[in-house]
Amino acid sequence: MLSTTKRVIKTLPNFAKAPKKPSTSTYFDDTDFGSADFSKDFGSAKSIFSLLLAMCLALFGLSSCSEESGANTNSIDSIKKRGVLIVGVKDDVPHLGLLNHKNEKIEGYEIDISKALAKEILGDENKLKLVTVNYKSRQPLLENGSVDLVIATFSITQEREKLLHFSKPYYVDSVGLLVLKEKGYKSLADMEGARIGVAQSSTTREVITTAAKNAGIEVKFSEFPEFPDIKVALASDKIDAFSVDKSILLGYVDSKSEILPDSFEPQKYGIASKKSNTSLANFVDEFVENNGELLENLTKKWNLK
Repeated sequence: MLSTTKRVIKTLPNFAKAPKKPSTSTYFDDTDFGSADFSKDFGSAKSIFSLLLAMCLALFGLSSCSEESGANTNSIDSIKKRGVLIVGVKDDVPHLGLLNHKNEKIEGYEIDISKALAKEILGDENKLKLVTVNYKSRQPLLENGSVDLVIATFSITQEREKLLHFSKPYYVDSVGLLVLKEKGYKSLADMEGARIGVAQSSTTREVITTAAKNAGIEVKFSEFPEFPDIKVALASDKIDAFSVDKSILLGYVDSKSEILPDSFEPQKYGIASKKSNTSLANFVDEFVENNGELLENLTKKWNLK
C-alpha cells in the first residue's frame, strides 16, 4: 500500500518501439510477359497474398488493441484494478502543496483534495501516490499516462481546455505582487522599468504584461523554474517583484516583504485529466460539485483567503 506521505519524482516512461515492418515495395522491369504461363504459379501467388493479408490484419488488430489499452490506462476501472490513484502535485507551494522536510511529506490544501478523491474512488485515502510536478512537466505527465490527475495550481484557460479536461474550479485566486518593503512600491503603477520574477510556463507573465500596459508602464521579466528561486532572487535584489497567484505568495511573505493590494485577473484552479478520459473526468466533476462544504473547510484549514 502506498502512503500519501511518500514523495515520488516521476520521469517520462520509455515506450517500446513498434517492430519495423518489412519493405513491400514492388517494381517492374522490361521483361516480356506476353508468352508467360501464369496458371502454374497462380495458386502459389494466391497463397502468398492470403498470408500477407492475414499478417496485415493481425498487425492492425494488435495496434488497435494496444491503443485501446493505453487509452484506458487511467480510467476509473483501471484505477480500481491498480488499487492506487496517481496524482501530480506541487511540492513548493505553501498552504497548497509543500514538502515538509521534517517528515518528508507533501502537505497542503491540494494534497487533502487528492486524499479525498482516493477515498472516494478506492475507499482509502492512503491508496494514493503523489508525483511531484512543475509548470513544465504537469501536462506531459498527464498526457502520457504517468499520472491520473493533476491537482497543482493548474489555472483553467481556453487554450488549456483545448488539450485537457478541467473540473469546475475548486479554488479561485488572483495574480499579485510580492515586493521588498524598502522599495516603497504601493502598486504596479509605481513600477515603471521594474523587473518582475515569474515562473516558467505560467500564465503570470501574460497577465502582468496586460496589467502594466493598462497602467501605462513598461516592465521587464525574469523567468525561474521554481518558486523558491524567485524568492531568493527577490531577497538578493536581482528582481523588483515576485509575481504569481496571491495564495502562493502568502507562503513567501516575511518581515522584509509585503504583498501589494493590486489583484490581477482571476485564476480558477481546476483538477486536470486527459481529454479522452471521460469516465474519470465525469467522476471528478461530480466530486467538486458535490463537495463544496469539504472544499470550504479545507480552505479554512490551510488559511487560504
